[in-house]
Amino acid sequence: MHNFRKNFTLALGFCLLVSGVLNAQVANTPFSFRGLGDYYGNALAHNQGMAGVGVSNPQYFYLNNQNPALLVFNRFTVFEGGFIGQHNTIKGNGASEKSGNGNLNYLMMGLPIKMGKWSSSFGISPYSGVNYRTNYRDQIVGTTEEVEVEETGKGGLNQVFFANGVALSKTLSVGLRASYLFSSIVNEYTNTLTDASSPIAYSPSIYQRLYVKDFAFTTGISYHKDSLFQKNYRFNVGAVYNFKSKLNAEYFTRIERKNLSGTVTDSTTLINNVPGTVVLPQSVTVGISFGRGERWMMGVDFNYFKNSLFRDYFGNSQNATDSWRLSIGGETTPDPMALSNYLKRITYRTGVSLEKYPYFINGKPVQDFGINFGFTMPVSRISSLDFAVKVGRRGTQQEHTLEENYIKLYFGVTINDQYWFIKRRFD
Repeated sequence: MHNFRKNFTLALGFCLLVSGVLNAQVANTPFSFRGLGDYYGNALAHNQGMAGVGVSNPQYFYLNNQNPALLVFNRFTVFEGGFIGQHNTIKGNGASEKSGNGNLNYLMMGLPIKMGKWSSSFGISPYSGVNYRTNYRDQIVGTTEEVEVEETGKGGLNQVFFANGVALSKTLSVGLRASYLFSSIVNEYTNTLTDASSPIAYSPSIYQRLYVKDFAFTTGISYHKDSLFQKNYRFNVGAVYNFKSKLNAEYFTRIERKNLSGTVTDSTTLINNVPGTVVLPQSVTVGISFGRGERWMMGVDFNYFKNSLFRDYFGNSQNATDSWRLSIGGETTPDPMALSNYLKRITYRTGVSLEKYPYFINGKPVQDFGINFGFTMPVSRISSLDFAVKVGRRGTQQEHTLEENYIKLYFGVTINDQYWFIKRRFD
């Protein structure tokens, strides 16, 4: 059984890595057109059930991918793989559009180097996603003619990371994470003259591609106090700081001429992979949680992102403002040791989140409100299947003339084992 599980996990992980990890986009969303797109965050499926809470609370049977300082609590070799699916309904100007897609969310592994003192993790996951298509009509200057404009974007950034957590004492630990960001963001702008007296056989188009490849660094700290009130209660405080990074990038743009079927018939390159930089601002996240052993836990995370310091390839801020995110969530397991009642060994989670985005539409800030639910089903001795769903809304038709209602589904596989790197004498 052990060999089957190990081989199955490695094969599944390899197939997922090859088939989907380099595609960072999920569902079509017009809110991904700014900066580097929509950020995925580092919360895993079990954290998503609590609205992403996880910066302060230690977890023995899962990887903590949000605060590297909490890796020291891992006692097993752990593999985690996750999927994300999303369905959006976008409303604007009296019309609505629906879209949906799914993608690999993460593949990662954690290893206890010295039990309770030093643990490491590594993996690959999307960092941001861009996927939008916008159509509108614009008047040609000096004429009464109108042109049909289509703007599209796709792609996003991926990350490969290596993290370490070290315990400084029984209550204090620190961690460091290094991430290599890479991949491309492509934007296209096409104009079509549809109402002209004479048919137009071609449409001019601008193709832009930004390729990013560089490192970003994160540090974390964790403090916990056990056995409060002379009982098995634990109080936790954690903080994570993402350093400001100047990411090396290459920019490419060309002018294209397309026929009515959308095929490029002629093109002229204007900028051919000229090196530059993109400034990724710093951010800080703090969290507080309180719980009782493996029975229950509740926590609060607050993230502040200094987006006003973002600079694109051309040095523009894109009128970005600072953003923030507040998450409140918790989990409960009725009886972790209930061998005769499986439902009591399931972990149930819920949470809510409120997020302010770093841009304005119609002069008003865009906010995102979501409600999360999730549960974990134990499998074998110490492994699990993790499920979560988020229902939310971003923007409103009244204030922004654009509203996005979405459902996100998360599925994760967590496999813990003490013997991955120990040669077995009997089978």
